Amino acid sequence: MLFNTNLEEIIFHRHQTVLSNELVILSGYLGPNPVARLATLPFNSTVIYGMYGDKGIQNSLHNALLQTQNTVPHVNIYYSNVPIHSKCYIWKNNNIIQHALIGSANFSTNGLTTPYREILAETTYDTFQPLHEYVDRVMANSVLCTDIVLSQQARNIIATPSIQVSTQFCRMSLLDRSGNIHNASGLNWGQGIGNVTPNDACIPIRKEYLRQYPSLFPPKQMFPNTNDDGRLQRHNDSIEIIWDDGTTMNGLLEGNQDEYGVMYPKQISSSPRKSIMGEYIRNRLGLQSGQFVTSADLTRYGRTHIDISLIDEGIYYFDFSV
Repeated sequence: MLFNTNLEEIIFHRHQTVLSNELVILSGYLGPNPVARLATLPFNSTVIYGMYGDKGIQNSLHNALLQTQNTVPHVNIYYSNVPIHSKCYIWKNNNIIQHALIGSANFSTNGLTTPYREILAETTYDTFQPLHEYVDRVMANSVLCTDIVLSQQARNIIATPSIQVSTQFCRMSLLDRSGNIHNASGLNWGQGIGNVTPNDACIPIRKEYLRQYPSLFPPKQMFPNTNDDGRLQRHNDSIEIIWDDGTTMNGLLEGNQDEYGVMYPKQISSSPRKSIMGEYIRNRLGLQSGQFVTSADLTRYGRTHIDISLIDEGIYYFDFSV
């Protein structure tokens, strides 16, 4: 059977129908939030970051993965010293493969939640032994994430702040074009009229950001609508956000704006609630929950912008430090 939607839920619930006491994941790239979610599973999980041997890892992502490694006893995270782009999800019982999915979906929020873009397919019994040997070979060339400081090359990569390692970052203003705070959008989206809560917030994506940093914000994707009218709808891409203080959250590239005939997202919000980002930023500004954010609040804090860079596909670093 082949799957192209709801991949994350399939992975996190497959053990309910397969006799297993271990999950092994080999993925070209990793997102911190699905890795952290492995804490909810009732058995041991092993995760291998396949492309570490090609690019190393940025400090912010490494620290987020270390947080899970150091706080969840039944999750172990390894980095492959040999570049591996494969994506394999393997359920074992007493070290014997019982079920496996392989395909194109990375173990990240973006890779697992974007409908129709990635696939995972069930493997047959005759593939279990070569798959077991393949993953064992990768493991033999991997190192536990807590041990990479033993490598001087890895130390150099990880010691470098990710905002400097990234090839580009976009300085996104939290003010409008006149230099004033948004009254009912941006950080104060929830202060407007409509189906909002006081903490709802977003970060506007201006068209000049799309022109200057075309690889940061991908065009909107079109997927068939499930409604009776059958019209196409534009999908809001799920992303993972790692803040400069180590906080992680899921986000959305949502809304629509046309640029040269191509539809792009219009703003970044948090998911599953837009208030998550608003609560977080208000807390960093020293404001009460639901309080209106003013330009003076940002000036007093020391920043009227957020520097955003791309760590891996669908994984962003947000720098709001002062």
